[in-house]
Amino acid sequence: MAATGLKKGGIYRHFGSKEELAAEAFDYAWSTARAMREPDVNQTVDPIGWLRAHIDNLVSRRSVIAGGCPILNTAIEADDGNLVLRARVARALRTWIARVEHVIGQARKMGKVRASTDPEMVATIIVSTLEGALMISRLEKNADALLKAQDHLNRYLDTLTS
Repeated sequence: MAATGLKKGGIYRHFGSKEELAAEAFDYAWSTARAMREPDVNQTVDPIGWLRAHIDNLVSRRSVIAGGCPILNTAIEADDGNLVLRARVARALRTWIARVEHVIGQARKMGKVRASTDPEMVATIIVSTLEGALMISRLEKNADALLKAQDHLNRYLDTLTS
């Protein structure tokens, strides 16, 4: 209300429900977080370089959204109480994993990682590790967990190379 200058009724007139308002707020926060975390990543031609830059961007730009990662926070809050919001968060997470999975698939096609590499498994490991490290870093109010996760993921990527 403070940001828009509108009263509660004025805000709600623009949305069909509280759930829709929450979903739109999530979409905004998630698109902002993605834009800040991945500004130059697509300019890296090498897919493994893309992955390393993606990890580095998330670690170095972890606090772009006040309150932490929109996916982590919203997934916990939405759970089963707001099905519209839960669906948006699930879609955002699937999109993130699919993007990383695609890059790993490209690396496999280019011979940058072993042919036996499972892109879905690797993408899930990368995203899960980063989200867990974000949560720990927020609780501990320092970047130690994120830096350790980054180091681990970079060494993990080294094990996948052909």
